[in-house]
Amino acid sequence: MNNNFTVEETNLISIFSTETRSAAIGEMTAALSDMDSDMRELARRTLDKLHNLTDSEYSQLALDPAEDDG
Repeated sequence: MNNNFTVEETNLISIFSTETRSAAIGEMTAALSDMDSDMRELARRTLDKLHNLTDSEYSQLALDPAEDDG
């Protein structure tokens, strides 16, 4: 699997994380209009990557939000 998700993208996915890739894509897409421009850009980049994953690859993602060490 070559997903190359950044920490920010992984954290965003974890907010919308559901049992399936298509549900996560649907929820994130529905929320785009409520996001500011920076968050929308992050979401669109993340959605592009999600669209290129298989359902099996999605199920293997580690979607625990990263903790702030500071």
